[in-house]
Amino acid sequence: MALKRGDKAPDFTLLDQRGEPFTLSESLKRRKVWHLIFFYPKADTPGCTTQACGLRDVAADIGDTVVVGISPDKPAKLKKFDDKYGLGFALLADEDHAVAETYDVWTEKSMYGRTYMGILRSAFLVDPKGKVEQAWYKVSPKDTVTNLLQSLEA
Repeated sequence: MALKRGDKAPDFTLLDQRGEPFTLSESLKRRKVWHLIFFYPKADTPGCTTQACGLRDVAADIGDTVVVGISPDKPAKLKKFDDKYGLGFALLADEDHAVAETYDVWTEKSMYGRTYMGILRSAFLVDPKGKVEQAWYKVSPKDTVTNLLQSLEA
């Protein structure tokens, strides 16, 4: 079921691009700041690169907000993506798409008449108490940055 404003953000632990575990609840407890969690289909593809680099480019404008990207890619592929573009934020490997399923972003997709399961590009702004402030399903790569900046200003 789709998450909405006021819902508790589902907790998770996933490995980042360096093979280190990242746990949402631990990060919220330790940092006590806003978290942007964005789901993207595949590292180093045009849309995903636009989205990730856009978030990298506004780092100075979003204060202490923690940015976390999640895809089904393996940690080694995420490390190459981070190294290539100098993203500077956690990229998490959800290889079995279990976290994507809890956020309701693992969905049936269609391309060239073929249907398959994949990530619905989406982003979630989580407040310091772990509640969903905004849920953007089927967000465009460029709108992820715009939506984040507008929400943080409000």
